[in-house]
Amino acid sequence: MFGRYLRSQLIVLLCGGLVGPIFVIVYFALEPAERAEIQWMLYVGLALTVSNVLVALLIARHGAKAAAKTAALERNGVLTLAHITGMSETGTRINGQPLVKLGLRVEGPGFAFDTQDRVLANMTRAGNFNARRVVVLVDPATQEHQIDWERSALVNGLMPAKFNLAEDGRTYDLSGQAGPLMEILQLLKANGIPLTGMMDVRSRPELRQQIRVVVRRAADRPAAGAASPVERPAAHRLEELEALRATGAITDDEYAVKRRQIISEI
Repeated sequence: MFGRYLRSQLIVLLCGGLVGPIFVIVYFALEPAERAEIQWMLYVGLALTVSNVLVALLIARHGAKAAAKTAALERNGVLTLAHITGMSETGTRINGQPLVKLGLRVEGPGFAFDTQDRVLANMTRAGNFNARRVVVLVDPATQEHQIDWERSALVNGLMPAKFNLAEDGRTYDLSGQAGPLMEILQLLKANGIPLTGMMDVRSRPELRQQIRVVVRRAADRPAAGAASPVERPAAHRLEELEALRATGAITDDEYAVKRRQIISEI
């Protein structure tokens, strides 16, 4: 908190907050006889300095609360998609950027609700508005939510999403494939791995296996409008089957039946 306050205080000073301290310094730098004529400078300088400190404290407190909310949602919340149902202007601009009101339909496992959020409509977010969806972290119990713009950009194809699988000797491009990318983002969140520009999960074999299954399934999926589906390699299907059993999605009996079926088709 102290470090956050120092950063906030520096911002306040750079945005005109130096006036108060300068008034105080100038007042005490003068001779006693001259101070009587500019007594007002001392009072104004002290008032401005105190107000600067209070503003910095408010900024630091607001930032700390926002960071705590983000951390709590990242730790305990659900990562899901929210569809933009409407967007309207508020008539407010911050640093020249319009503040808009978004209508959101948030849906996830066991919950669905409508809500609103006020966000800055800057250029970097325009693609998300056009896609009519954003990624949100949500607490289903309280319906408290927060838009994750970085994850939204990835899901909506505004950032490249390439996965290098050494076993296959190739790189898979999943850019803009919302479904598979949401699965991968949820796996990363469940394992406490933040989204960064480049990630290496070779030290996490179980997570690596789960991501590999999702990537291969997305890559093997036929393109929309294709004449006939392309059969996935048996090795990929067996690997996916192993992952389903490991996560408890299917029983041992279901696993055995499906495994025999895949092997018989080789």
